[in-house]
Amino acid sequence: MKIWLDGGLTDPETARVSVFDHGLTVGDGIFETVKAVHGRPFALTRHLDRLTRSARGLGLPDPDPDEVRRACAAVLEANPMPLGRLRITYTGGHGPLGSDRGAHGTTLVVALGETAPRPDTTAVVTVPWTRNERGALTGLKTTSYAENVVALARARERGASEALFGNTAGDLCEGTGSNVFVVLDGEIHTPPLTSGCLAGVTRALVAEWTGAQETDLPLDVLTRADEIFLTSTLRDVQAVHRIDDRELPGAPGPVTAKAMRIFAERAADDLDP
Repeated sequence: MKIWLDGGLTDPETARVSVFDHGLTVGDGIFETVKAVHGRPFALTRHLDRLTRSARGLGLPDPDPDEVRRACAAVLEANPMPLGRLRITYTGGHGPLGSDRGAHGTTLVVALGETAPRPDTTAVVTVPWTRNERGALTGLKTTSYAENVVALARARERGASEALFGNTAGDLCEGTGSNVFVVLDGEIHTPPLTSGCLAGVTRALVAEWTGAQETDLPLDVLTRADEIFLTSTLRDVQAVHRIDDRELPGAPGPVTAKAMRIFAERAADDLDP
């Protein structure tokens, strides 16, 4: 196994990041997860565009897209596998023991881990905590992920693979690492970015390819939606067969099944849509 760290490939056992790296001490960093199929990344341009938006939102210098592409290519070539999770992490670098940043420059790490195809359906739960749609980090894919760790642990305890959040207005927002879509009277809806959800790459492609509508949705829409599905880099389009104690028999339903088929076909036709 080889990873990329600040300019070149190295062994994970010998890779060293300072214990004073701001990504470690205060969560001052951003990341992207990219699906890699037989060594080829999917939608890399969209992921790099979002990486830059997240960096600007956090006040970090723009990552060098050419360097990140070189790093991704090198890691993928060094670690052949049929299906991989390519993780790009970019932090504020070596800094003081506080919120102020240092002047040592940023840290870039690119690593790859093998993964398996997701099942067609999954169970999800709602959690009592809320997303702040007006927070400083809203819409940014940062390494400040502890809230998601706690919520996902709650989901695992209840036999689910994902936890869904509402926002402070009581509207449906997103999952810990996914976007959520609901089907109402045959039409697909997903919360707008103003809900505080992340601008998911798969979310955008599904909305574009299926005509899904961005709609403010009360959290209780989950109790009455005809169908529910999740989207993310590694889930693609995944139907929900249980939400809390509510079963959705027959999942994936017809609208979700069509969305799954459209996404699979379009993604196969263009690896960098």
